[in-house]
Amino acid sequence: MAVKIRLKRMGAKKSPFYRVVVAESRSPRDGRFIEEIGTYNPLTDPAQVSINEERALRWLQTGAQPSDTVRELFHRAGILKKHHEAKLQK
Repeated sequence: MAVKIRLKRMGAKKSPFYRVVVAESRSPRDGRFIEEIGTYNPLTDPAQVSINEERALRWLQTGAQPSDTVRELFHRAGILKKHHEAKLQK
């Protein structure tokens, strides 16, 4: 089972709001997911990002692959740096 960390689109038409979710790669974008680990609102200036860092690191350590957009959000939040540092310490 391949697990992905990706965005689930919420909100009204032309007013997107996203939830950062952990889902099986075969499930649809807005469909079934395993766990919600954060939110992303691109309409605010600057964009609002709220991610449960502890849960995100746990999923990364167990092998979940982030999508390109989520990878960028994690990079800005410093989560990827902590993940790589933890990998080097092992």
